[in-house]
Amino acid sequence: MESSPINRLPPDSLHQIFSSLPLRQIIICRSVCKFFNHLLTSQPFTEIISTRPPLNLLALRPPHHHRHRHAANPQPCINVYDPDENRWLRFNLDFLPFRSPQPVASSNGLIYLWGDSVNSVDSSKSLVACNPLTRQFKVLPQLGSAWSRHGTVLVDSVNRVMVLTELAALYYSGAVVANQWLKFSSNLPSKPRSPVLMSTSVFALCDVGSPWRSQWKLFSCRLTSLAVTHTNWTCLEKHEWGDIFDIIKRPRLLRGEGESKLLMIGGLKSTFSLNPACSTILILRLCLESLEWEEAGRMPLEMYRGFQESSKFKVFGGGDRVYFSAKRMGKLAMWDCWEGWRWVDGVSGYGDGLCRGFVFEAKLTLMQ
Repeated sequence: MESSPINRLPPDSLHQIFSSLPLRQIIICRSVCKFFNHLLTSQPFTEIISTRPPLNLLALRPPHHHRHRHAANPQPCINVYDPDENRWLRFNLDFLPFRSPQPVASSNGLIYLWGDSVNSVDSSKSLVACNPLTRQFKVLPQLGSAWSRHGTVLVDSVNRVMVLTELAALYYSGAVVANQWLKFSSNLPSKPRSPVLMSTSVFALCDVGSPWRSQWKLFSCRLTSLAVTHTNWTCLEKHEWGDIFDIIKRPRLLRGEGESKLLMIGGLKSTFSLNPACSTILILRLCLESLEWEEAGRMPLEMYRGFQESSKFKVFGGGDRVYFSAKRMGKLAMWDCWEGWRWVDGVSGYGDGLCRGFVFEAKLTLMQ
């Protein structure tokens, strides 16, 4: 590349040329040579394309057996799936000075992960925000190790962070005085299931039933309520909903499209008996403005047969795409609200086939 005529062009001209490429092509060009990588990761170029729409990808969490085997994963990375191109990508995380990083959430181009400090002799973990495309990171204020074991990390579209457990909640935003976490009592009736942070509120499912029969309810809490000592959770329910929570087995919540839609996914019960079989997997959508439910999707029966034979499956994703994995499946099922259902092949590294993930909106933006 040293003798290439392209080196004779001034950086501003090169920036204008490459800025006309789609973000996918820019990422590919960065791996061509050191010159391109330096040019396309520079601050001036990143500022030019900072307003470019993100890539809507799916990031997979690392397998459980990698968490305590540092030698098995000498170069930490995160596997992502591009549904628009139907291809798998890999982003290295070797720029992070942490052992065994565990990605758990993402928002606005950043990935949030738990990491062990290289110099730490204990088991304490740090919550880190990073952008694998720009290879930048920021360590959030220190937390106790119990939060990484029992807390669920939630992030909204403006990178406000919450770590939620059954008993307590931690809340952090860049504007917090003294750069500290704010701690509050959760006051939930049971352990929150699949909580979601969106539209200035937190939503979670709680089982308020008996030990022998589950009864799920939807709870919400506005972020403004965090200013009081006892977090004020409200049970969302309407007479018109009828038996909406009784027809779904083991429901999960996911963020829907935009900031006004919430998805609930679970098995569609065939009967109202104590432990009924399910006929398929149902996706329901709640409009947070009108508080009305509608059916968004129903897994085809031929696809559901693979999940019917599995004792356990996971649901992840959000927005206009939802993904499903199951033991011994070897592939993912994907629901696209515009294109319907299809299989996603190429999942590897998961011994039992059961994997989890989250939406990663990849962006070439510099961290503040």
